[in-house]
Formats: sequence, C-alpha cells, structure tokens
Amino acid sequence: MAEAHQAVGFQFTVRPDGVDVKLSQEVIKNIYLSGVTAWEKRAIQFKNGILTGVYPASPSSWLIVVITMMSSLYIRIDPSLGMIDTIKDNLPHREYISVQTRAVLSAILFATGLWLFLIYLLRYTLKALLSYHGWIFESHGKMSTSTKVWLSLVKMFSGRRPLLYSFQASLPRLPVPSVDDTIHRYLESVRPLLDSEQYNQMEILATDFKNSKAAQLQRYLILKSWWGTNYVSDWWEEYIYLRGRSPIMVNSNFYIMDLLYLTPTHRQAARAGNVVHAMLQYRRKLERGELAPLRALGTVPMCSTQMERIFNTTRIPGIDTDTVQHLTDRKHLVVYHKGRFFQVWLYTGGRHLLPSELETQFQRILNDTSEPQLAELKLAALTAGNRVPWARARVKYFSQGGNKVSLDAIESAAFFLTLDDEPQGYDPANTKSLDSYAKSLLHGKCYDRWFDKSFTLISYPNGKMGVNAEHSWADAPIVGHMWEYVLATDCFHLGYTEEGHCKGDVNKGLPHPTRLQWQIPKECQDVIETSYLSAKQIADDVDFHGYLFTEFGKGLIKKCRSSPDAFIQLALQLAQFRDQGVFCLTYESSMTRMFRDGRTETVRSCTSEAVAFVRAMEDAGATVSRTQPHTKNTSNKSGTHNIKPRRDYSHADGGGEVGWCVWRCPQCPCQNAQRLALFRKAADKHQHMYRLAMTGSGIDRHLFCLYIVSKYLGVDSPFLKKVLSEPWKLSTSQTPQQQLNLVDINKFPKYVGAGGGFGPVADDGYGVSYIIVGENLITFHISSKFSSPDTDSCRFSQHIRKAMLDIQALFKPENDKTVEHTEHVQLENGKKHI
Repeated sequence: MAEAHQAVGFQFTVRPDGVDVKLSQEVIKNIYLSGVTAWEKRAIQFKNGILTGVYPASPSSWLIVVITMMSSLYIRIDPSLGMIDTIKDNLPHREYISVQTRAVLSAILFATGLWLFLIYLLRYTLKALLSYHGWIFESHGKMSTSTKVWLSLVKMFSGRRPLLYSFQASLPRLPVPSVDDTIHRYLESVRPLLDSEQYNQMEILATDFKNSKAAQLQRYLILKSWWGTNYVSDWWEEYIYLRGRSPIMVNSNFYIMDLLYLTPTHRQAARAGNVVHAMLQYRRKLERGELAPLRALGTVPMCSTQMERIFNTTRIPGIDTDTVQHLTDRKHLVVYHKGRFFQVWLYTGGRHLLPSELETQFQRILNDTSEPQLAELKLAALTAGNRVPWARARVKYFSQGGNKVSLDAIESAAFFLTLDDEPQGYDPANTKSLDSYAKSLLHGKCYDRWFDKSFTLISYPNGKMGVNAEHSWADAPIVGHMWEYVLATDCFHLGYTEEGHCKGDVNKGLPHPTRLQWQIPKECQDVIETSYLSAKQIADDVDFHGYLFTEFGKGLIKKCRSSPDAFIQLALQLAQFRDQGVFCLTYESSMTRMFRDGRTETVRSCTSEAVAFVRAMEDAGATVSRTQPHTKNTSNKSGTHNIKPRRDYSHADGGGEVGWCVWRCPQCPCQNAQRLALFRKAADKHQHMYRLAMTGSGIDRHLFCLYIVSKYLGVDSPFLKKVLSEPWKLSTSQTPQQQLNLVDINKFPKYVGAGGGFGPVADDGYGVSYIIVGENLITFHISSKFSSPDTDSCRFSQHIRKAMLDIQALFKPENDKTVEHTEHVQLENGKKHI
C-alpha cells in the first residue's frame, strides 16, 4: 500500500520525551500551490466581475472621462455647468485640504458620477434596442432597412469582447401579454381539437374568466413582472419541477448521446479521462465568465443565467418541495462502478488533473475487485423513486455519521460519473442499438445513476459516453452547449495516442480514489428496495425507438423554401393522425432566453391550418405511393401502376371546363397545388406562433402564472383548471446543435452528435425529440409506454418517415423534372386534362 502512505500529510510517533512530528514536504508544496491557484482564481473572478459590472463600457473609459474633466481645469472650460464647484464647496473637512487638491478631487468625483451615468444610459439604451423584436417576424433572407439600422445600433452599443454575463443587465424583462390576446390565442389553439358543443362550453368558460377574475389576477402578475427579473421562471422551476412528488427518472430527466458515427477511443478509462478534463476546462471558463455569450444573428444576446448551475449542483429532496443546492469551487467528483462509490480528487498541486492522470484514476477503479457494501449496490435507487420516501430516508438515515459524510461527498461533487459495464452506442447492423442506448442513458438499471445531480456523465466499456441531466435547474440547450464544447475539445484538442490512451505522462504517484463508506440499516434497505421496484416498473414500461431519417435533411427542405422545424412539425401532425386517427394537443418547446432569466414557452403545433393540411393529405384521393412511376398508359381500368379510378374530385381543366378525374395520383398538379398551398399556410402559421412564443407572447406560461396567482388568492377558476389539466399527448422538442460552431461538420461530416431525448409525457401519448444534423440527416428519439395499447414507438417512426416523404413529394415537380404530368388523366367525356 505504498500509495496510501503518500496520501498522508504528516506522520507522528509518541515517545517518552514527547511527540515527534514529520511533515511531508510534498503535501506542504501542494497546499501552497492550491492556495496560490485559489487566489489567482479570485483575482480573475474579481477582474471579470468589474468588466461585467461596467459593460458595455470598460474600466479604461473611466480614466478617459477623468482626464477630460481634469483638462477642463486648465483650459478654464467647465463642462459640468458648475457642478464641480458645488462639489468642491461641499467636500467634508475642506479646511484641511488645499484649494488645488479640492479641485482635483471634485473633478474626479464628478467624472466618476458622469461615467456611471453614461454606463447606465448605454445599458438602458441597449435594453430598449433589445426590446424590439420586429426582426424575428421578417421573412428569411429579407431584412428591412429599419432592421438593418436597428442591428447596426445594437452592434454599436454592445461593446467589444463581451464576457458570458456581460449582457445580463441589458436584457429586457419578459413582458406580460394581455389577457384578451392570450385567451383569443388559446381558443384559436383548441378550436381544431373540440367539436362545436365542446368549443362553445370552453368559450363560455373563457369569457366568464375574462369578465370576472382575470383583471385582478393580471394586476398581480404585472406587479411581479416589475419587481422580479422574470415573472415566470421562479414559479416554473418551483411548481413544475421541484414540487413534483413523483419520480424524476424518465418523468423529468433527459439524456444526450455521444457522437453518432465515431468513437475516438475504445478504452473506457481514457475516454472518460479526456471528457472529464474537457469538462473541467469548461467549468473554469464558466466560473471566470470567459465563455462568449450565445447571440442570435451573431448580435442579439441570449440570457446566460441557467449556465451558472451546470456544475456543483444537486437537487435535494424535501417532503413538500425539493430545493436546488448550488455550491462553488468543488474539487472532487464521485464515481460509481459495479455497486461501489468512489471519491476522486480533481486537483493536484493547484492544477487540474491531466487527462492521463484521470485515466489512471479511472483505470484503478475499473481494476478494483472489491465487493459493494451492504445495500450499497442499489443505494442510488433512492433518487429514482418517489420523492417523499427519499426525503424522509435522507433525514432519518443520512443526516449524521459516516452516511452523512458520504452523502455530502456525492451532493457536493462537481458532477457524478458512472463507469458502466455494458457497451452501448449506435450500430448500423443492429436496428435496436439506438433504442438500447437511449434507455440506458435515460434510466439505466435504475440504481446506477444519481438522478439528483445536475448531470450524470455515463461512460461505457466500448468508449461511448452520454449524459443524463436533471431538468429543474436548466433546459436541454444549456447541457447541449457544454456537451458540444466537451466533444470538440476531446476530439480536436486533447486527442489520444496510437494505442488509444490519453496523451501525457502517467503519474502513478497520485493517491488512490477512496471508497465512500455506508452503514445502511434494515429499515433503509426496505426503502431502497421499494424505490427500486417503483423505478423499475417505470423503466420497464418505456418504449423507446431511435430512428435515423437519411432520405433527405435540412438542405433539401430549405430548397423547398420551408422552415425545417415547421416541415418536421407538420410531418409529426400527419404521422400522429395516421397513427391515432385523431388530432391531439401538441407541445413544442421554444426558448425565451432573449429575456432576462428566460427559459421556455410552448408552441401549440396542432393548429387549424395544420389540421386542414393533414386532412387534405388524407383525402381519399391521395393514397397512392409517392415513388410509383407514372406513364401515359391508361388502358388498364383496374389501375395501372396501382393508380385507382376516382370520381369525387372536380377541377377546371386547361380549357376552363370542369371535369372529373378518373385516376387519382399524388403527383397530379391539381391535387398537389392545393396541398402545397395548405402546407405553406400551415408552415407560415407555425413559424408565426413560434416567433410569438420566443418574443414573450405565448399562451401557456401566462395562463400557468395566472393559475398560480389564483391559488395564492384562493380564487376558483373553472377555466384555468380546465386549461392546466389538458394532457399533452404529443410532446415534441428540437435538440439544438452547432451552438458553438467549434467543428465544421461539412468538413468533418462524421463528427456529429446523435441528439437526445426524454420520456413520454402522457400515458397514451408520444414524446418526440429530433435533431437536424447537417444537411442530410434528421435523428428522431421517440418514446411511449408499453402499457398503452394505442401507442408503439417503432410504428410511429414509420409514420414519421412516410409523412416526411409524402410532404417532400409535394415539392417533387419543383425539384425533380423526371416526372411527366401532361396527358396523365383521362376524362369520362373523352377529353384529356392537361
């Protein structure tokens, strides 16, 4: 146990003449270096805090203003309009200060006040500019003159080289929409989902609410919007996430996958070493505020508040509500492997462990053959089960002694790492590989991820990685931002040796990872087992299917002059109708980070326009295969090429006469033109709603906050109760990519991520996450429940595929000249429709 001796800071022996103490020079040196690093970190944070505090000005601008004011003393021009003299006459203890010193001091004080005033003026001017959102409603590729001028002003007032949090004080507050607008949009959103009687009842409830209780509730919301930085986000975090008492595994947590096609190394410890080191680099930039803020159009800043809690954060269970614990400067992580918990220090000598040193530590854990302690194997199942039993067990069994020390080590760790023992990843030869990979990341074995940590990093024996993230503290784009940085740093900056190991010398003198110690009584073991069985029932019910759509991607969709997101959302509506035979309330997540502390808003994708388009696509005259070749041969009246006769579609022929199509064909111009027009109308409507959601004019967050106020005031509202109880049977989200643009995927097409996903929201519905990868790939992550007889994730993926192809076929005449459309329909009167 030579390494154990090196972990001891000092040794002592008791002698008759006293105590002989021998200090370790190596440890003293490490303590000194750690102290130096800590002070350097504080100095950098202090400097960056000043830079952020005075942004968009700079500290050097203060000196310019002071010099200007001082110069006025010598040229006898008073730009202060007498204020410098007033300050000079009212200085305390002026009788002890010379006249010249008082003049200089007064000029400096005035210059400082003027400088601060100019900072606030610049800041509020920028806030006013950022409150304008007309640019987002303009057509893609067409920018008005007013928007160009506005964009130039934003660039001018944004300063140079902003830090991560530089724009926070300049971001506008999320506006409170008017009640009339919200109710109008809500009724419009549910109109296609309700019959006439149901809609009339809902309209009556909405009108009664608007005329009776809405004004009172709205006043409180407006007051909250003036007082707080965001009238939604704190309530959203508390009531949607932290007050939920059901398991967060599957129901709340989400996952993000590794690179789809490549694995940089197949050595588990080496890949984990590089990834953890890249995360530490990211954390250092994050803590110092050195990351560049995310900006739309490269100019309009997004809120960075959520990024503060990526690391050193844990969700703490409570009886009535959970809390989010965020700490600073954590220097260790906790690793789980085959039922054992290990604590690994991330620093030595005042610096991060190098990738090769981390690889050594992780390999030691992999080589450790010790057995789990009593009940240690499934201990983490407490975080996967119901929240109340976990909260009670935490107070009763983990609030003192060794259990508290070990639990504190986990909850205070930078993050949690699981070294899995079963390989996962995408295998083109195995159609179920993505399904297994997704389920492993989402829930694993229900006891091998610490679901309360801000995120659990998961490492597989074949070198693949992944992340399971807790949802209360932030949304998926925040974790995705970090993950993009980590993958790019891992592959293009750190790299591996030819043997697949981390680069750098191997330091075998590091102290071994230490086992966390537990004393789990029988009563606590019963709670662990109950939580595990509850979580396993949820996990076993998850029907997950990962599907790669490779027929076309963003490139072709843009050639069709359509928004890729609107295209996919309409395809999902078509797939949902074909799968279920009915339309349903659909949730699409949209961000509101153009506002201070913004999180998300809902886009209700099932619109009247989308329903009209889907019904046109499902018209009885449009059931032929898109890929079926078409010829002029119409002699076979039973339907040459599987084209069947119809008599229920009329149109004007080329000569203006009305005829009846004998053949039905999806590539008939008269049919496709109508469908295409409906598609464009529905796509435009979806884009408009998405833009309204992004700019603070959404429906659901406003209604949610009105409901919270009504509960505080004890006001009963049947309308709000009805709205908040409606199930989202189709819940969708687009995983963002290329937020950082660190990798040119056109140059390196294999270095693309597979995206991520989440569990089903409704018992009889689907959860669909998709990522538009490059120009020619769209990845879908589809979840549902086996217990529902009406859903099947694999079946739904096929509906998505067919819907995507059918919609693309509408544009076929524009993009593919191989299909002939002349003289292809014979009319009953012998004429031909051209």
